Amino acid sequence: MTQETAPDRKTQWIQTLQENGYRITAPRQVVIEIMAESDYLLIPAEIYDRGREQYDKLGLVTVYRTLEKLEELNLVMRVHRPDNCHAFIANVEGHQHLLICERCGQVHYFGGDNIDTLIRRVEEESGFEIKEHWLQFFGICEDCR
Repeated sequence: MTQETAPDRKTQWIQTLQENGYRITAPRQVVIEIMAESDYLLIPAEIYDRGREQYDKLGLVTVYRTLEKLEELNLVMRVHRPDNCHAFIANVEGHQHLLICERCGQVHYFGGDNIDTLIRRVEEESGFEIKEHWLQFFGICEDCR
């Protein structure tokens, strides 16, 4: 996990949600805990399955709505996987990119990219003014090889 611990992250997320007018219900808290503690990409169905082990009344709609709110507040990020499914991971401060294991879903963050030259070339060739970018590498982690 990043420098922030899961309990700190959970506390910060709950505070952010409350400051933005969201109630912290038992089902929503379960989703928050699962996401705050994970170093792995999780699809909503996985969150739902794990959450039902802790709170049997958790609904899949609650999982989706909670993820939507967490994403709106930049607490989690949506990751587009090669299989065209979306998964989610905790967002980190600063501009970070992702290394994602295709087998187990483990995520490592990395920074320090220098893609300014590429961005300028794409802008020149396309006529676009690029405002933002994100970078994801998919491969096989050391544990899965």
